Amino acid sequence: MVLTVPFDPLDPDAPEARRWLEDELTKPEYRAAQPTPFDLAMQQVRDWFVSLFEGAAGVPAPVLVLLLVITVVVVVVIGLLVFGLPRLRRRQRPAAPLFDDDDRRDLAALRAAAAAAAGSGDWPLAIEERFRAIVRSAVDRDLVRLHPGTTARGVAVAASTPFPDHAESLRSAAAEFDSVRYLGRSGSRARYEELVQLDLSLAAATPADASNAMAAPR
Repeated sequence: MVLTVPFDPLDPDAPEARRWLEDELTKPEYRAAQPTPFDLAMQQVRDWFVSLFEGAAGVPAPVLVLLLVITVVVVVVIGLLVFGLPRLRRRQRPAAPLFDDDDRRDLAALRAAAAAAAGSGDWPLAIEERFRAIVRSAVDRDLVRLHPGTTARGVAVAASTPFPDHAESLRSAAAEFDSVRYLGRSGSRARYEELVQLDLSLAAATPADASNAMAAPR
């Protein structure tokens, strides 16, 4: 005798079917396919743009151009709000201290200090400040990078790469800086004027290779 097992086909009622569907849609693969807020915003912009041109037959061309410009502006604004403002220029870096004494004055301040010292006849200070101006100018132009312990001679050697025609003058200026700062030499108007001329010449010169900043040795 063959026993017949009754088979109840899979036929859920409406509430059960809805519960099964909700359970299925909670799976990760379905959640990942859902649109993001940005997708929804772009969809709204697209729908709005399409609606502008529905039935646009006979609309003057200037009006259509104006609508197009407005649409582009809206899209750009939304993009800026979502992704942030682009970096149109490099973020300004803090000034590197010169020669381990935390001197962060800018180029204009250093040149002014040198001129003031020269005006009062303080040639050692005038020479020191003018050499600092030469270094600051090279650093600002990304031609020399300073490191802790960088010496005046190290700067002169590094700056000689972008300015090979001024290599000897740079070494001489570094030696003069060391003599008035560390050896107590008195300096002179003539030596100061040489540094002024070197500073101006370097500022007007085109570096031999401005694409790679040189790291000043210690």
